[in-house]
Amino acid sequence: MEQAQTNPETASYVEGSLNYLASAVPRPVNYAYEPPPGVPRRSGKYAAYQVRIRNGREVAADLSLDRQGFILTRHETAVKNFYDPEEVRAVYYPELETLLKEVTGASRVAVFDHVVRNPQMAEQKRAGAPIRFVHNDYTFMSAPRRVRTHLPGEAEELLKHRFAEFNVWRPIRGPLQDTPLAVCDASTIASTDVVVADLVYPDWTGETWGFLFNPKHRWFYFPNLQRNEAIVLKCYDSKEDGRARFSAHSAFDDPTSPADRIPRESIESRALVFWPD
Repeated sequence: MEQAQTNPETASYVEGSLNYLASAVPRPVNYAYEPPPGVPRRSGKYAAYQVRIRNGREVAADLSLDRQGFILTRHETAVKNFYDPEEVRAVYYPELETLLKEVTGASRVAVFDHVVRNPQMAEQKRAGAPIRFVHNDYTFMSAPRRVRTHLPGEAEELLKHRFAEFNVWRPIRGPLQDTPLAVCDASTIASTDVVVADLVYPDWTGETWGFLFNPKHRWFYFPNLQRNEAIVLKCYDSKEDGRARFSAHSAFDDPTSPADRIPRESIESRALVFWPD
């Protein structure tokens, strides 16, 4: 007997504030490093909108990478110290390769970087701060460029077949109650909501996507995430057959979080995922 699906519209929710681009022009520019004196780290006009952010735990069994663009999964890790980049690369990257093969059915995974976020350590430039505006990490231009950058000898052949870019996001310690991650149902995003933004590095410029507000956007979060839970988030998919090709996400302040909550500690890792024909 087929299991009845939970209606996302009936899930419990909180009201949270999300920062959207207020205008598509001028083209936003974000710096991935400390820019020259007098240059803002981020340009573009933003506006805060109060939105309903649903409890994704109540519908987790019905979420799909190819419909909503994200899932919640249980994932144990042997990493002792997520602040040690060598341990993360040696231990965590292979764990993620296995996880992503399992949840996507892909034949090959290449994890290529990660970012640790901690608002207290960010003040000393020892970690990143939570990103508090609605965005997606890659565009239809920058995702293929990542393949050429990280797998240059194989890129042109790999780009002939389906590939995707996924982020895996998890708490370093839980329960995570401070600035959780909100994720947008990809099926509710219109092409007219998307704005290309430049992402400037010291020696090159990439692209990300910002988003204009649309009241049809349906947002979710997963309260009280634990260290052995991970959000798998699709940021790009080359397959054009009606499935989700990308989503959107942002940190936000949960109004139900306790006053004595532990400051957020999280890690997000990025991977290229490949399928055979």
